[in-house]
Amino acid sequence: MSPTTAGRRLTREESRAQTRERLIETAQHLFVSNGYGGASIRDIADKAGYSQGAFYSNFSSKEDVLLELLRRHMEGEAAQLSKVMGNDRQKPEQMLAELEAWASTLNHDADWCMLSIELQLHANRSQTFAAEYQKVWDKHRSEIGGVIGQLFNKLGRTPSAAPDELAAAFMALSHGLALQRTTTRSDPSGRLIMVFLRGLIAGAERLGTAAVAPAGSPARKPRKRSPKAGH
Repeated sequence: MSPTTAGRRLTREESRAQTRERLIETAQHLFVSNGYGGASIRDIADKAGYSQGAFYSNFSSKEDVLLELLRRHMEGEAAQLSKVMGNDRQKPEQMLAELEAWASTLNHDADWCMLSIELQLHANRSQTFAAEYQKVWDKHRSEIGGVIGQLFNKLGRTPSAAPDELAAAFMALSHGLALQRTTTRSDPSGRLIMVFLRGLIAGAERLGTAAVAPAGSPARKPRKRSPKAGH
């Protein structure tokens, strides 16, 4: 592998970053094609064109690579959603249309669907990995919950459950359907998520519909009853 890019020699930091990226890409390919257990560190290093020492200078174990792949996917997903929600001038239907367009791409990456299965299977088998996996999962759930809360707030609605709980439900739906995916059938995850989301929005109460006076408004004085005749 050439240590140059576009005719110039890479710095030490650039070379190390290039090595790391190549190892991550190769590991993902092998995890998908051979399964996590069927891909050894030697396999990853050899296929990437490096020594095992190069692998260990970047990662302490295969689990480290698996967690890095999970973080990257979830951070990318959260960033895309935040971008969709970032325009305050959008009308509600425009915002929902953009969310629908984003949702339509969920689970279209067959490699990620296979990798998500490997992640969940390995989390079931390894307690140490499960603890780190849960940290990444919880962070992602919180980020997606923040986006859901922001969406309902922009629409002037109160969600029927905590945004974090709704995020966990949508994530479970997406990953559950990924587990059931076959190569001969299109994945319905995004469409179904939007069906449920639109249903939740339609059934949600409007903000401020509860009988609570707005902050700073004077409290109403009780009306005095007129004295009845004969009293």
